[in-house]
Amino acid sequence: MFDYSEIIKKAGILVEALPYIQALAGKTVVIKYGGNAMINDELKHSVMEDITLLKYIGLNPVVVHGGGPDITKALKNFNIESEFINGLRKTDEKTMEVAQMVLVGKTNKEIVSLINQKGGKAVGICGIDGMLIECEKHYETIDGKKVDLGYVGEIVKINTHVLEVLSKDEYIPVVAPIGTDSTGQSYNINADTVAAELAIALKAEKLILLTDVEGVKDSRNKDSIIHAITCEEVHRLIKENIIVDGMIPKVMGCVHALENGVGRAHIIDGRIPHCILLEIFTNKGIGTMITQKIKPYYENEKL
Repeated sequence: MFDYSEIIKKAGILVEALPYIQALAGKTVVIKYGGNAMINDELKHSVMEDITLLKYIGLNPVVVHGGGPDITKALKNFNIESEFINGLRKTDEKTMEVAQMVLVGKTNKEIVSLINQKGGKAVGICGIDGMLIECEKHYETIDGKKVDLGYVGEIVKINTHVLEVLSKDEYIPVVAPIGTDSTGQSYNINADTVAAELAIALKAEKLILLTDVEGVKDSRNKDSIIHAITCEEVHRLIKENIIVDGMIPKVMGCVHALENGVGRAHIIDGRIPHCILLEIFTNKGIGTMITQKIKPYYENEKL
C-alpha cells in the first residue's frame, strides 16, 4: 500500500497556514531584505519565491533593500575609502553618486529580475520616484555635538501614492533607500529606517526585517531566542542589558513602527531557506515577533 504519510504532513502544513492567509488577505507586508540573504544565491531565490507566493495568495508585499556590501565593493573599485560613524556610512558627493548608482542601477534591478523570474511582477523604484521619500540632512550626535555625515538623509515625509497604485494592483514594489530633499538633492538612508517608515505610512500589518541572526537573543544566554515580546518588554529588557549592541536599533525601529500603527514586527534569520513563509504562516515561527500587545489572529493561535 502506498505510504501517504509525507503527503499528509504537507497537507497539515497548508491547513496550519490557512488562518494566517485568511487574517492577512489584502494586508500590506513590508519586508526589509538584507544580510546574507542578499549574498547567497540559494537564499536569494528562496526569498524571492516567498515574496512571489505572498502576492499570489492575496497579500501585498513591499520590499525595501539595502546594499552595503555592493556599495563598499564599488567604492573600492573607484579607490574611495569608506568611513562609518555610529554604523552609518559617511557620504560625500562621490560616495553618494556611487551609492545611488549601485542601489538603484544594480542591486534594485537584480532583485526585480529575480522576482520576475519566479512569476511575480516586480517594479523597481527609489525614494526619488514620485517624491516617495522626502528627507533632509541627518546629523549624528556624538558627545553632545552634531556631526555632519554628508549626504545621509533623515526622512521627513512619505508620499505613498505610487506604492499604493502598484501594490494594490498586481505589482510588487521594490524600493531602494534613496530619498530627496526639496532641492532635488539625493540622500542615502538606512534601509531599516526606510522599511519602518514605509510600514507606518502604508498602515502595514507586518514589518519583517531579514537579518543574519536567529532573532532577538537574551544576552545572559547566547543560545536563547526571545520568540515573542511586547513593546513594553523591549524597553525593560534594554534597560536591564538583556537586549544589547546592534540589536537595540533594530528592535527600537520595530517599536517605533508598532507604536505608530503597524500590526506586528518580525526580526528573522534570513539565512534559513523560506524564512518569510516559516515566520508568517506557522504557529511557532522562526525568529522574534514584537507586538504592542498580545493579540492572536485566531482563537487557538499560540503566542
